Amino acid sequence: MKKIITTILISLSIVNAQPQFSAISSLPGAFSRMGFGSRGMGMGNALSAVNEGNLVAYYNPALASFQQGNSFQTSYSILSLDRSLNFLSYTRNFEFGKVETPDGKSRPRSIAGISAGIINSGVSNIDARDAQGISTGTLSTSENQFFVAVANRFSEKLAIGIAFKFYYYKLYEDFSSTGLGFDLGALYSFNENLNFSFVIKDINSKYDWDSGKIYGQSGRQSKDKFPLLTRIGASYKFDNPNLIAAVEFENTNANAKNLRAGVEYNIYEDLFLRAGVDRYNVINSDVPVKPSLGFSYFHLFNSYRIGIDYAFVMEPYSSGDQHIIGISVNF
Repeated sequence: MKKIITTILISLSIVNAQPQFSAISSLPGAFSRMGFGSRGMGMGNALSAVNEGNLVAYYNPALASFQQGNSFQTSYSILSLDRSLNFLSYTRNFEFGKVETPDGKSRPRSIAGISAGIINSGVSNIDARDAQGISTGTLSTSENQFFVAVANRFSEKLAIGIAFKFYYYKLYEDFSSTGLGFDLGALYSFNENLNFSFVIKDINSKYDWDSGKIYGQSGRQSKDKFPLLTRIGASYKFDNPNLIAAVEFENTNANAKNLRAGVEYNIYEDLFLRAGVDRYNVINSDVPVKPSLGFSYFHLFNSYRIGIDYAFVMEPYSSGDQHIIGISVNF
Protein backbone atom coordinates (compact mmCIF):
# COMPACT_ATOMS: atom_id res chain seq x y z
CA MET A 1 0.00 0.00 0.00
CA LYS A 2 2.80 2.41 0.90
CA LYS A 3 4.58 1.60 -2.37
CA ILE A 4 1.40 2.34 -4.37
CA ILE A 5 0.91 5.74 -2.76
CA THR A 6 4.59 6.57 -3.25
CA THR A 7 4.25 5.65 -6.94
CA ILE A 8 1.26 7.97 -7.31
CA LEU A 9 3.08 10.88 -5.67
CA ILE A 10 6.17 10.36 -7.84
CA SER A 11 4.02 10.20 -10.98
CA LEU A 12 2.26 13.44 -10.07
CA SER A 13 5.61 15.10 -9.39
CA ILE A 14 6.93 14.05 -12.80
CA VAL A 15 3.80 15.40 -14.50
CA ASN A 16 4.28 18.82 -12.89
CA ALA A 17 8.09 18.91 -12.91
CA GLN A 18 9.82 21.83 -14.68
CA PRO A 19 13.53 22.74 -14.70
CA GLN A 20 12.69 26.39 -14.04
CA PHE A 21 9.46 26.95 -12.19
CA SER A 22 7.84 29.35 -9.79
CA ALA A 23 7.69 28.12 -6.19
CA ILE A 24 3.91 28.31 -6.34
CA SER A 25 3.80 25.52 -8.95
CA SER A 26 4.64 22.86 -6.38
CA LEU A 27 2.09 23.98 -3.78
CA PRO A 28 -1.37 22.40 -3.22
CA GLY A 29 -4.28 23.33 -5.46
CA ALA A 30 -2.25 23.88 -8.64
CA PHE A 31 -5.18 22.66 -10.77
CA SER A 32 -7.37 25.50 -9.45
CA ARG A 33 -4.85 28.13 -10.59
CA MET A 34 -4.77 27.09 -14.27
CA GLY A 35 -7.81 29.20 -15.19
CA PHE A 36 -11.47 28.66 -15.97
CA GLY A 37 -12.91 27.90 -19.38
CA SER A 38 -12.12 28.92 -22.92
CA ARG A 39 -12.74 32.65 -22.60
CA GLY A 40 -10.61 33.21 -19.51
CA MET A 41 -7.71 31.02 -20.58
CA GLY A 42 -7.78 32.51 -24.09
CA MET A 43 -7.29 35.97 -22.54
CA GLY A 44 -4.39 34.92 -20.33
CA ASN A 45 -6.68 34.61 -17.28
CA ALA A 46 -6.72 38.42 -16.92
CA LEU A 47 -10.47 38.65 -16.34
CA SER A 48 -10.85 39.99 -12.81
CA ALA A 49 -11.82 43.49 -14.05
CA VAL A 50 -13.81 42.50 -17.17
CA ASN A 51 -17.54 42.91 -16.50
CA GLU A 52 -18.98 42.21 -19.98
CA GLY A 53 -19.82 38.99 -21.80
CA ASN A 54 -20.07 35.59 -20.13
CA LEU A 55 -18.86 35.98 -16.56
CA VAL A 56 -17.84 33.56 -13.82
CA ALA A 57 -17.01 34.23 -10.17
CA TYR A 58 -13.80 32.21 -10.44
CA TYR A 59 -11.92 35.35 -11.48
CA ASN A 60 -13.69 37.80 -9.18
CA PRO A 61 -16.77 37.08 -7.05
CA ALA A 62 -18.04 40.63 -7.67
CA LEU A 63 -18.51 39.89 -11.39
CA ALA A 64 -21.65 37.82 -10.75
CA SER A 65 -23.73 40.99 -10.35
CA PHE A 66 -22.85 42.13 -13.90
CA GLN A 67 -24.03 39.06 -15.81
CA GLN A 68 -26.74 39.87 -18.34
CA GLY A 69 -29.49 37.26 -18.04
CA ASN A 70 -28.51 33.65 -17.42
CA SER A 71 -25.17 32.20 -18.50
CA PHE A 72 -24.35 28.48 -18.59
CA GLN A 73 -20.81 27.44 -19.55
CA THR A 74 -19.03 24.13 -19.84
CA SER A 75 -15.54 23.30 -21.14
CA TYR A 76 -13.43 20.23 -21.77
CA SER A 77 -9.64 20.35 -21.99
CA ILE A 78 -7.34 18.24 -24.14
CA LEU A 79 -4.08 17.86 -22.21
CA SER A 80 -0.98 15.72 -22.47
CA LEU A 81 0.35 13.17 -19.95
CA ASP A 82 -3.06 11.58 -19.25
CA ARG A 83 -4.35 14.69 -17.44
CA SER A 84 -7.89 16.03 -17.45
CA LEU A 85 -9.33 19.47 -16.70
CA ASN A 86 -13.04 20.25 -17.02
CA PHE A 87 -15.27 23.21 -16.13
CA LEU A 88 -18.95 23.86 -15.49
CA SER A 89 -20.61 27.10 -14.33
CA TYR A 90 -23.89 28.99 -14.07
CA THR A 91 -24.18 32.75 -13.46
CA ARG A 92 -27.09 35.19 -13.30
CA ASN A 93 -28.11 38.47 -11.66
CA PHE A 94 -31.21 39.71 -9.87
CA GLU A 95 -32.69 43.21 -9.81
CA PHE A 96 -34.45 44.53 -6.71
CA GLY A 97 -36.73 47.56 -6.74
CA LYS A 98 -36.53 50.78 -8.76
CA VAL A 99 -35.32 54.32 -8.08
CA GLU A 100 -35.71 57.43 -10.18
CA THR A 101 -32.65 59.11 -11.65
CA PRO A 102 -32.24 62.91 -11.93
CA ASP A 103 -33.19 62.77 -15.63
CA GLY A 104 -36.60 61.27 -14.78
CA LYS A 105 -35.74 57.70 -15.76
CA SER A 106 -35.57 54.69 -13.45
CA ARG A 107 -32.87 52.19 -12.59
CA PRO A 108 -32.68 49.11 -10.33
CA ARG A 109 -32.30 49.93 -6.65
CA SER A 110 -29.94 47.02 -6.19
CA ILE A 111 -28.44 44.39 -8.50
CA ALA A 112 -27.23 41.14 -6.98
CA GLY A 113 -25.72 38.11 -8.63
CA ILE A 114 -24.97 34.46 -8.02
CA SER A 115 -22.39 32.22 -9.66
CA ALA A 116 -21.79 28.50 -9.07
CA GLY A 117 -19.30 26.19 -10.70
CA ILE A 118 -17.13 23.10 -10.69
CA ILE A 119 -13.52 22.49 -11.68
CA ASN A 120 -12.59 18.84 -12.12
CA SER A 121 -9.06 17.61 -12.77
CA GLY A 122 -7.11 14.41 -12.49
CA VAL A 123 -4.43 12.09 -13.78
CA SER A 124 -5.28 8.64 -15.18
CA ASN A 125 -3.39 5.56 -16.39
CA ILE A 126 -0.89 5.61 -13.51
CA ASP A 127 0.98 2.31 -13.56
CA ALA A 128 0.48 0.42 -10.27
CA ARG A 129 3.02 -2.22 -9.20
CA ASP A 130 3.45 -4.39 -6.13
CA ALA A 131 6.56 -4.83 -3.96
CA GLN A 132 8.06 -7.24 -6.55
CA GLY A 133 7.59 -4.73 -9.36
CA ILE A 134 4.76 -6.68 -11.01
CA SER A 135 2.09 -4.55 -12.65
CA THR A 136 -1.25 -4.72 -10.82
CA GLY A 137 -3.25 -2.43 -13.12
CA THR A 138 -3.72 1.31 -13.41
CA LEU A 139 -4.70 3.99 -10.92
CA SER A 140 -6.14 7.49 -11.20
CA THR A 141 -6.53 10.60 -9.06
CA SER A 142 -9.33 13.16 -8.92
CA GLU A 143 -9.13 16.73 -7.62
CA ASN A 144 -12.19 18.98 -7.55
CA GLN A 145 -13.31 22.46 -6.59
CA PHE A 146 -16.98 23.39 -6.03
CA PHE A 147 -17.75 27.08 -5.57
CA VAL A 148 -20.73 29.34 -4.96
CA ALA A 149 -20.43 33.12 -5.05
CA VAL A 150 -22.79 35.96 -4.24
CA ALA A 151 -22.29 39.60 -5.18
CA ASN A 152 -24.05 42.91 -4.94
CA ARG A 153 -23.72 46.24 -6.70
CA PHE A 154 -23.90 48.82 -3.93
CA SER A 155 -23.84 51.70 -6.42
CA GLU A 156 -23.24 52.38 -10.09
CA LYS A 157 -19.53 52.39 -9.24
CA LEU A 158 -18.87 49.63 -6.72
CA ALA A 159 -19.62 45.91 -6.55
CA ILE A 160 -18.42 43.46 -3.88
CA GLY A 161 -18.67 39.68 -3.77
CA ILE A 162 -17.64 36.61 -1.80
CA ALA A 163 -17.12 33.04 -3.02
CA PHE A 164 -17.18 29.90 -0.87
CA LYS A 165 -15.07 27.02 -2.20
CA PHE A 166 -15.10 23.35 -1.26
CA TYR A 167 -12.20 21.11 -2.32
CA TYR A 168 -12.24 17.33 -2.61
CA TYR A 169 -9.07 15.39 -3.48
CA LYS A 170 -9.17 11.63 -3.96
CA LEU A 171 -5.58 10.43 -4.08
CA TYR A 172 -6.11 6.68 -3.65
CA GLU A 173 -9.17 4.64 -2.65
CA ASP A 174 -9.62 5.41 1.08
CA PHE A 175 -6.96 8.12 1.03
CA SER A 176 -8.70 11.44 0.34
CA SER A 177 -8.93 14.96 1.71
CA THR A 178 -11.32 17.90 1.79
CA GLY A 179 -10.89 21.61 2.37
CA LEU A 180 -12.93 24.80 2.63
CA GLY A 181 -11.81 28.29 1.65
CA PHE A 182 -13.19 31.50 0.23
CA ASP A 183 -12.42 34.45 -2.04
CA LEU A 184 -13.20 38.14 -1.64
CA GLY A 185 -13.49 40.47 -4.62
CA ALA A 186 -14.42 44.03 -5.54
CA LEU A 187 -14.88 45.86 -8.83
CA TYR A 188 -14.87 49.64 -9.21
CA SER A 189 -16.18 51.21 -12.42
CA PHE A 190 -14.29 54.46 -12.89
CA ASN A 191 -16.42 55.24 -15.95
CA GLU A 192 -18.23 53.35 -18.70
CA ASN A 193 -14.94 52.21 -20.21
CA LEU A 194 -12.48 51.76 -17.35
CA ASN A 195 -12.72 49.23 -14.48
CA PHE A 196 -10.47 48.32 -11.58
CA SER A 197 -10.53 45.11 -9.56
CA PHE A 198 -9.16 43.78 -6.28
CA VAL A 199 -9.33 40.08 -5.35
CA ILE A 200 -8.01 37.91 -2.51
CA LYS A 201 -8.14 34.20 -3.32
CA ASP A 202 -7.91 31.00 -1.30
CA ILE A 203 -8.33 32.43 2.18
CA ASN A 204 -8.08 29.46 4.58
CA SER A 205 -7.90 26.94 1.70
CA LYS A 206 -6.03 23.78 2.68
CA TYR A 207 -6.09 19.99 2.56
CA ASP A 208 -6.32 17.99 5.80
CA TRP A 209 -4.72 14.57 5.43
CA ASP A 210 -5.10 11.57 7.75
CA SER A 211 -3.32 8.36 6.76
CA GLY A 212 -4.43 6.49 9.87
CA LYS A 213 -7.06 4.58 7.86
CA ILE A 214 -4.26 3.02 5.80
CA TYR A 215 -1.30 2.76 8.20
CA GLY A 216 -3.11 2.54 11.53
CA GLN A 217 -0.98 3.82 14.41
CA SER A 218 1.86 4.48 11.95
CA GLY A 219 -0.30 7.02 10.11
CA ARG A 220 -0.20 10.73 10.75
CA GLN A 221 -2.22 13.87 10.24
CA SER A 222 -0.98 16.82 8.20
CA LYS A 223 -2.19 20.05 6.59
CA ASP A 224 -1.26 21.35 3.14
CA LYS A 225 -2.07 25.05 2.89
CA PHE A 226 -2.84 26.67 -0.45
CA PRO A 227 -0.91 29.83 -1.35
CA LEU A 228 -2.76 33.07 -0.67
CA LEU A 229 -3.23 35.11 -3.86
CA THR A 230 -3.82 38.85 -4.05
CA ARG A 231 -4.72 40.35 -7.42
CA ILE A 232 -5.25 43.86 -8.71
CA GLY A 233 -6.46 44.37 -12.25
CA ALA A 234 -7.75 46.87 -14.77
CA SER A 235 -9.70 46.64 -17.99
CA TYR A 236 -10.53 49.18 -20.68
CA LYS A 237 -13.27 48.90 -23.30
CA PHE A 238 -12.54 50.70 -26.56
CA ASP A 239 -15.53 51.96 -28.54
CA ASN A 240 -13.82 51.79 -31.92
CA PRO A 241 -12.62 49.16 -32.52
CA ASN A 242 -14.90 47.11 -30.28
CA LEU A 243 -12.10 45.73 -28.12
CA ILE A 244 -11.49 44.97 -24.43
CA ALA A 245 -7.96 45.06 -23.03
CA ALA A 246 -7.16 43.77 -19.55
CA VAL A 247 -4.08 43.55 -17.35
CA GLU A 248 -3.54 42.00 -13.93
CA PHE A 249 -0.85 41.75 -11.27
CA GLU A 250 -0.80 38.85 -8.81
CA ASN A 251 1.16 38.74 -5.57
CA THR A 252 1.46 35.55 -3.50
CA ASN A 253 2.92 34.42 -0.21
CA ALA A 254 4.90 31.79 -2.15
CA ASN A 255 7.63 34.06 -3.50
CA ALA A 256 5.86 34.54 -6.85
CA LYS A 257 4.69 37.76 -8.47
CA ASN A 258 2.96 37.37 -11.83
CA LEU A 259 1.71 39.64 -14.58
CA ARG A 260 -0.95 38.61 -17.07
CA ALA A 261 -2.69 40.40 -19.90
CA GLY A 262 -5.35 39.71 -22.52
CA VAL A 263 -7.46 41.26 -25.26
CA GLU A 264 -10.84 40.39 -26.76
CA TYR A 265 -11.86 41.78 -30.14
CA ASN A 266 -15.51 41.64 -31.19
CA ILE A 267 -14.68 41.55 -34.90
CA TYR A 268 -18.40 41.48 -35.72
CA GLU A 269 -21.60 40.85 -33.78
CA ASP A 270 -21.28 37.12 -33.12
CA LEU A 271 -17.53 36.48 -33.46
CA PHE A 272 -14.94 37.22 -30.77
CA LEU A 273 -11.16 36.78 -31.14
CA ARG A 274 -8.86 36.59 -28.13
CA ALA A 275 -5.18 36.57 -27.19
CA GLY A 276 -3.33 36.65 -23.91
CA VAL A 277 -0.16 36.02 -21.93
CA ASP A 278 -0.30 34.32 -18.54
CA ARG A 279 2.20 34.08 -15.68
CA TYR A 280 4.98 36.46 -16.53
CA ASN A 281 7.03 36.04 -13.35
CA VAL A 282 8.56 39.39 -12.42
CA ILE A 283 10.85 37.72 -9.85
CA ASN A 284 12.22 34.90 -12.01
CA SER A 285 12.33 35.82 -15.70
CA ASP A 286 13.55 32.28 -16.54
CA VAL A 287 10.06 30.91 -15.89
CA PRO A 288 8.37 30.57 -19.30
CA VAL A 289 5.18 32.51 -19.94
CA LYS A 290 2.01 30.88 -21.31
CA PRO A 291 0.77 32.62 -24.48
CA SER A 292 -2.78 31.85 -25.60
CA LEU A 293 -5.23 32.39 -28.44
CA GLY A 294 -8.96 31.76 -28.71
CA PHE A 295 -12.31 32.58 -30.23
CA SER A 296 -16.07 32.33 -29.66
CA TYR A 297 -18.88 32.20 -32.18
CA PHE A 298 -22.52 32.67 -31.14
CA HIS A 299 -25.79 31.93 -32.91
CA LEU A 300 -29.35 32.68 -31.80
CA PHE A 301 -31.75 29.71 -31.58
CA ASN A 302 -35.19 30.99 -30.56
CA SER A 303 -34.51 32.68 -27.20
CA TYR A 304 -31.20 30.85 -26.61
CA ARG A 305 -27.88 32.35 -27.67
CA ILE A 306 -25.53 29.41 -28.05
CA GLY A 307 -21.79 29.79 -28.50
CA ILE A 308 -18.85 27.56 -29.33
CA ASP A 309 -15.66 28.52 -27.50
CA TYR A 310 -12.07 27.48 -28.08
CA ALA A 311 -8.70 28.38 -26.55
CA PHE A 312 -5.16 27.28 -27.35
CA VAL A 313 -2.59 27.64 -24.56
CA MET A 314 1.11 26.92 -24.99
CA GLU A 315 2.38 24.69 -22.18
CA PRO A 316 6.16 24.69 -21.58
CA TYR A 317 7.93 21.38 -20.88
CA SER A 318 4.98 19.29 -22.03
CA SER A 319 4.67 16.91 -24.95
CA GLY A 320 1.58 18.81 -26.10
CA ASP A 321 -0.19 22.12 -25.63
CA GLN A 322 -3.59 22.78 -24.06
CA HIS A 323 -6.79 22.84 -26.13
CA ILE A 324 -9.92 24.02 -24.31
CA ILE A 325 -13.25 23.47 -26.08
CA GLY A 326 -16.44 24.85 -24.61
CA ILE A 327 -20.12 25.58 -25.09
CA SER A 328 -21.91 28.68 -23.76
CA VAL A 329 -25.65 29.17 -23.48
CA ASN A 330 -27.27 32.54 -22.72
CA PHE A 331 -30.98 32.77 -22.01
